[in-house]
Amino acid sequence: MRILHTSDWHIGRTFHGSSTLDALRSVLAALVDQVRENNVDVVIVAGDVFDSAMPAADCYTLLTDTLVALRDADAQVIVTSGNHDSAARLGFQSKLLRDGIFIVTDPRSVGIPVTLDDEFGPVNFYGIPFLEPSLVRHIWNDLPLRSQRDTLTHAMERVREDMQTRSGRSVAIAHCFAAGVDPTPQLERDIQQGGLDVVPIEVFSGVDYAALGHIHGRQRLSDHVRYAGAPLHYNFGEGDKPRGGWLVELDADGLSTVSPFELPVPRALVTLTAPLEDLLDPDLFPEATSAWVFARYTDTAPQADPMRRLQARFPHCAKVVHAPSVVHEDHADSFGARVRAVRNDAELFEAFLTHVRNGVGASEAESHIIRELVAERSLAEVSG
Repeated sequence: MRILHTSDWHIGRTFHGSSTLDALRSVLAALVDQVRENNVDVVIVAGDVFDSAMPAADCYTLLTDTLVALRDADAQVIVTSGNHDSAARLGFQSKLLRDGIFIVTDPRSVGIPVTLDDEFGPVNFYGIPFLEPSLVRHIWNDLPLRSQRDTLTHAMERVREDMQTRSGRSVAIAHCFAAGVDPTPQLERDIQQGGLDVVPIEVFSGVDYAALGHIHGRQRLSDHVRYAGAPLHYNFGEGDKPRGGWLVELDADGLSTVSPFELPVPRALVTLTAPLEDLLDPDLFPEATSAWVFARYTDTAPQADPMRRLQARFPHCAKVVHAPSVVHEDHADSFGARVRAVRNDAELFEAFLTHVRNGVGASEAESHIIRELVAERSLAEVSG
């Protein structure tokens, strides 16, 4: 049996205020092409199908169109819910979909497999929806479930108990933060990498393959425990990680081979670090013209309106930060001492500017304006 392991589609997510729906539509179309080209039998989506618990209508349309396209490509599909999904909303349409599409969102179904057959016999797919401890305690009220580790340990115990009653090979599908994973820098939601506590990979022992979701970079934790990663880059910290997942083959004895499959990147992500003048130079960084750009300008002092200026140079500049190459150390007490030492209002302005602009005081033009304003104010006070 040939299985395509995917996860974390995050339908409906924005990227720094821009919709990703069209880009994701093109990538999921390429995923369907992968299914056809590789004669895939089963596609797994290991949670976080949607980006929010209340997705917009066009998000449901994209999901339904993609699931139907996968079935038209002769693959069966197994989908589980993740921590971003509303299990109720994701699961409500499952009975309306055609045969061969299985959406697993009910914690009560843990330990009850979706069983599919190939020439070697049955393969039991144990879908484990995201199990929030506070929401499943009433189901397993005889157990002290306080963490993801507790809930997934119990879920996998139920899986292994059921495996003892069946023949065939086994695949577990879960959405969690497993120990040993390489975290993504700059991830917006830190849950221990997304808000979830750590689950030891030993929890997934006993099955032929564990298809995990939640981490956006494709990773191998062991031969039989892997993360597929997300189909799109949703954060600049993911920019150097390929998009795709795993192509998994089971033979008569269990796990045979696992190989990566690649998905196209609609728009590359680049991080540029340089003085603002260099970033704005039309002869520099030509590769970034069509990319999503995270600009880190290294000027000593903050510059005026950097986002607008950079977007004129890079139309898809999405993020700008001031990252001075030299950081002026100025403590609050030293600033206070400088203020106490000033002799007039013009020097007070100078001290303030030096403090808030990383050690850069007023320019000659700014000093001229300050002196004029101070003089006008003094004259007004005398005249008044």
